[in-house]
This record gives sequence, structure tokens and C-alpha cells, in this order.
Amino acid sequence: MNQLLFTVEEENLICAFDASSRSALMIDINGALPELDDPELREIAERVLCKLDAMPDAGFSELILSPAYNDDETEV
Repeated sequence: MNQLLFTVEEENLICAFDASSRSALMIDINGALPELDDPELREIAERVLCKLDAMPDAGFSELILSPAYNDDETEV
């Protein structure tokens, strides 16, 4: 289900923040926005916030979130 809602980049960004709840995640990402100097990363964060804002808490709690790695990377 989350593959339809979030891109790989968005899901990876989500995994870098407190995703214990939709509201905690939104607070964390909003707090980081002023520090995001990279325009592409900022755009991804803003897209995630828009999607989270439109999503009910129940829908968020059903997501299975895990960072994605490409074939050249290994999980640390």
C-alpha cells in the first residue's frame, strides 16, 4: 500500500525522522525544513508533508515503512 502513496525517495526521507505517528513525523519534518538547503530534498519533504496532511491517522498506522537500498548499497 505505501508503495502507491510514497515514492522511494519520500519513504527514505520518512525513515530518517520520528515516524512513530503521523503527527510526530509532520512535526519533525516541519522542524527540519528551515535547515534543508538542498532544493530537491526540500521538495521531497514538502511533498511528504502534503501527503501526510491528506492522510488519516488510521491510514498512516497501516503503513509499513522501511528504507530502500539500491543494489550497490548495503544496510548498515
